Amino acid sequence: MNQNKLETISNLFEGKEIRSIWDSEKGDYYFSVVDVISVLTNANIPRNYWSDLKRKLEKEGSQLHENIVQLKMKAQDGKLRGTDTLNTKGIFRLIESVPSPKAEPFKLWLANLGSERVDEVFDPEIAINRVIDYFRKRGYSDKWIKTHFLTILQKVKANR
Repeated sequence: MNQNKLETISNLFEGKEIRSIWDSEKGDYYFSVVDVISVLTNANIPRNYWSDLKRKLEKEGSQLHENIVQLKMKAQDGKLRGTDTLNTKGIFRLIESVPSPKAEPFKLWLANLGSERVDEVFDPEIAINRVIDYFRKRGYSDKWIKTHFLTILQKVKANR
């Protein structure tokens, strides 16, 4: 994947972070598998749960593990680390493999996320407002946000 086409996004499901990356070239999200496993299972060590599940699926002949893409995502220690990710279709297949009462609410959450992204394609103002809200929630001032947007616009104009 071309890094210039990737946009890292942090979303919350029931208060837990789901790291994802939007690939604008492919028009698809790539979600951290361990984050999804964490919200579905409440496992103490979601990485171990995923490792065991991956082995089980491989033994059963599931092709899900073949669709895993390693992408660098920010870890809890702040460093970028290779992370198992699956695109939206792969995540839906993963959900089917994990017995969880949270599966259906998570599917609805994913569908809503996709719907919001489609809305943003047809009305970019929605995307801009989402980004502004994102920065405000993280404590950035309106002045900083305005400067950030102006810097981005300058870069876009320079690349034309």
